[in-house]
Amino acid sequence: MPQTPQTAADWLAALDPDAGLAERHLWLIGLVDWLRGPSADVPATLKRVEALLDAADAAPDWPARWGAWWQRFRDTVDLAPLLADFGFASKSVFLTELGHRIRRKLLPTSPLTTDMADLFGLLFSHPHDGRWLRALPPRLLQRLAHWLDAPPAPAEAAGPAMSGWEQTLSDALAFCVGQISAAGFTPELRVRMSPEARAGRTFQSLGMAFEAHRQAVQAQGVGSAAARAEEARLRHLLDEARHAAYTVYAHLEEHGISVGVVFRLRQLRERVLRAKALLDCLHAPQRPRATAQLLGQLVQVGRESRSIRALIGHSTQLTAARVAERSAESGEHYITRNWADYRLMLLRAGGGGAVLGFTTWFKFLLGGVALSAFWGGLAAGLNYAAAFVLIQMLHFTVATKQPAVTAPAMVAKLKDLHSRESVLRFVDEVAHLFRSQVAAIAGNLLAVVPVVVGLSLALWALTGAPMLTEAKARHVLDAHQLLGPTLLFAAGTGLLLFASSIVAGWVENWFVLHKLDSAIEHHPAFTRRLGAARAQRWGRFLRTHISGLTANVSLGLMLGLVPAVAAFFGLGGEVRHVTLVTGQMAAAVVTLGPAVLLEGAFWSALLATLLVGPVNLAVSFYLAFRLALKAQGVSDVNRQRIQAAIRHRLRRAPRSFVWPLDAREAQAADAGADIPPADPGPETPVPDDEPAAPDAPGHRLAQIERRPPE
Repeated sequence: MPQTPQTAADWLAALDPDAGLAERHLWLIGLVDWLRGPSADVPATLKRVEALLDAADAAPDWPARWGAWWQRFRDTVDLAPLLADFGFASKSVFLTELGHRIRRKLLPTSPLTTDMADLFGLLFSHPHDGRWLRALPPRLLQRLAHWLDAPPAPAEAAGPAMSGWEQTLSDALAFCVGQISAAGFTPELRVRMSPEARAGRTFQSLGMAFEAHRQAVQAQGVGSAAARAEEARLRHLLDEARHAAYTVYAHLEEHGISVGVVFRLRQLRERVLRAKALLDCLHAPQRPRATAQLLGQLVQVGRESRSIRALIGHSTQLTAARVAERSAESGEHYITRNWADYRLMLLRAGGGGAVLGFTTWFKFLLGGVALSAFWGGLAAGLNYAAAFVLIQMLHFTVATKQPAVTAPAMVAKLKDLHSRESVLRFVDEVAHLFRSQVAAIAGNLLAVVPVVVGLSLALWALTGAPMLTEAKARHVLDAHQLLGPTLLFAAGTGLLLFASSIVAGWVENWFVLHKLDSAIEHHPAFTRRLGAARAQRWGRFLRTHISGLTANVSLGLMLGLVPAVAAFFGLGGEVRHVTLVTGQMAAAVVTLGPAVLLEGAFWSALLATLLVGPVNLAVSFYLAFRLALKAQGVSDVNRQRIQAAIRHRLRRAPRSFVWPLDAREAQAADAGADIPPADPGPETPVPDDEPAAPDAPGHRLAQIERRPPE
């Protein structure tokens, strides 16, 4: 087109039925862009639609030219795949769809296409399009239907003929039902369905039900009693298909979550919803209105289908929830709830601090070997990992490792916040967790200092030299100054602590998903080499400790290798773990002697060291807490209720965050707490694939999967 049309009449005049495929599509893209307008204002767009229809009614040659253009368009482009498959992955594989979306982000789409999905994306690329399509009033919809609905197709049998749009909807429904039936037979889903769902033969019956519906519509019309009866039967089977797919969540909850399976489940559920939307459009008394709503929904689906973030968020949401749950299971034994637990935590933390005292010595010993950056980082990482694993096997405790697993354990108490008592119980968990951290840090530091001092003095007596040379001791003080990057490095270490818990949860989910404990216990290759009894012990041991082992090994390696990788890129990053830093400070003081206590550099480093622990804890706890809140779907209203209850406890009983209270003190602390009303939940009704029993197996995971990720 040499000049862009400016008015409705100009756009009608620019229509050329004999133009090439690309030119015809460019005209349509330009027309929709003109209707949208520069301001993306719905009333203005509706006025332009009305102006276009008025111009079409006033143009005497328009019906002939439009009829020829529209017929060529319908002959060239198939609308049925758009209605049935737009927004869905061509293959139900997560990585394939991810690559497809990345290519669509990077590569432009050509208008020279017969794929209506590509053309639809070019036509309706703005979020405003869905709003004005759904806002079209009935009078404009009737006028648009007059121009867009093709003449009746020849009847295949005696009875009412299906219009072109009815035939398109029926074809789209056939494709959609076929995809649902095929998805129900994929091994990834079918083997995970309940025996009752498999015995119901729902997916086998879908094709026959659709064919009966199609024949009733062709023979007697969409409004006939026979067609309505077959529609009801088809809808019932579609609902049963959703229920059958729902039973897969019970398997996922017990045996671990696969991103690929979750992706297939979401695709199946959305296809069922699409099929029901097509039935709504086919049988609606006001079909133009239903069609506009369907197109508006497709615009929204199209935008979501191009979003990489939405794909990853939807597909990994259940995995994140399961990781949080795995961490919660591991974190329960780190929370102290009474004086006996409190004393035990101090003892365990003391043991962990003693082990890390020896780890500090090995770290300085490895530093004297003068390894290259990578191998030095790997050696340090293995040193840390061995120490953390030893602490786990001895049932000791490292304070900074707790928040990443105790936060999910605490948030697990948030599954029911409708009652005042449940909120107060959660506040109890907050107090328990806080004082657990106080006890753990105190135990670690009270043990690591004397162990490091004792080792350094013993080495001095045996070898004539302390653990650190004077130059290294000065370097330790200089590297941990308050005004330096110490606290920033401490925050980065908190991120590594959180990352280790994520790795641990993911590995445990993978371990359970692939039933590796059962394989170790029963596979002939293991039983022949280990013996049946030993293989059984190994399987149970790994099932119980895989999360802790993974967390400890991954954290140790990250603490050692991250600084080496950061140095390679010139970032100069280091780690600041409170117990290890305290051990290094103790070794430096032994080398420099009591005179260092009079130096300002020492007190600056000491203050920075005292702040490293809270920063480690705050960052790792905050990240784990946020993940757990999203996994449990806690609303903003309920978060405000929690905050109000915590503020009340801080005012009434602040010492409950430092040491345990007896029953009477705890009851007095909660008296008079002003907690806002509970969140009533979403106003929209729960989808009809919701089971009757809220505690049914897989119920909670399915609810999480249906929530959009934040």
